[in-house]
Amino acid sequence: METKTAITVGAIARLAGVTVRTLHHYDEIGLVVPGERTDAGYRLYGPAEVERLQEVLFFRELGFGLDEIREIVTGPSYDRARALARQRELLETSTDRLLAMIDALDEAITAEKRGTKMTNEEMLSVFGDFNPAEYEEEAAERWGDTDAYHDSMRRTARYTVEDWEELGGEATEINEALLALMEAGAAPDGIDAMDVAERHRGHISKWFYECTPEIHAGLGQMYVADHRFAENIDKAGPGLAQYLSAAIAANARRH
Repeated sequence: METKTAITVGAIARLAGVTVRTLHHYDEIGLVVPGERTDAGYRLYGPAEVERLQEVLFFRELGFGLDEIREIVTGPSYDRARALARQRELLETSTDRLLAMIDALDEAITAEKRGTKMTNEEMLSVFGDFNPAEYEEEAAERWGDTDAYHDSMRRTARYTVEDWEELGGEATEINEALLALMEAGAAPDGIDAMDVAERHRGHISKWFYECTPEIHAGLGQMYVADHRFAENIDKAGPGLAQYLSAAIAANARRH
């Protein structure tokens, strides 16, 4: 992203791998403001703005919300060198976590190929304080008598490692689509957000059970009413649980 002269919004968007719409939004909220404009009013970005965008993208990649990033990079005590050092520390922490997840997946794949079973401790050690079994027990208590619950248990019992990887990849794509809309300032009850919420409903129907708009609306409410679900969803991006819940509610009304 090195540049010594001012460049257009389209050029910097291509260099940074973001959309022009995203850069316009950053300008509107005072996060990355172009240093000058052409006589025709087109945005131009100089070296200082490129540096600022680099910092913003680093923090965004680490899961920070735009309001939080703005406080960091525009605060009176802001120092670029310290900010970059902080980002590096956070990346090291994230790297350690990802490497642990990769090791755990490798162990699970090896165990699956050998036909051996991992212990509960081996399967769950990588999750730290998050124990999926707690949700399984609660799900059985809440919905154990429903067709949806039995359908979900029947389907997931047959899934291979590859199935779970595909499932996770689809879920990540849905989260990323919602986060992009959030960053662009799109309303959760807008057409684009509702369309992604519909993809979310289809994802559940594909992998777990037939998720009607009514069931989906109930899930959306639970995503924010239960702090455990909200905190888990927000790991993908701060505020995602609330945004997803609102988009699901709007999509249910549309149906």
